[in-house]
Amino acid sequence: MYRVPLVFTPQPEGGYTVTSPVLPELLTEGDTLEEAQANVRDAFEAVVELYVEQGRLLPASISLPAPGEVVWSRALVGSAC
Repeated sequence: MYRVPLVFTPQPEGGYTVTSPVLPELLTEGDTLEEAQANVRDAFEAVVELYVEQGRLLPASISLPAPGEVVWSRALVGSAC
């Protein structure tokens, strides 16, 4: 597992595009936030495959944290109010 920063950009026609500032090759989309987030796994796997084929290492900044290391996350949270 990796921690990858993601940017969910709403599209004018609906849905979301997902990119990552540390993995420019990662690009996916979805009609809803949930769908876009679910599609990230496939997109990430494709990026890993590309890096392996090219003999490149993934950025060290996305490696799993060490045991006991604090992990933070940002999430979009909606309110019914």
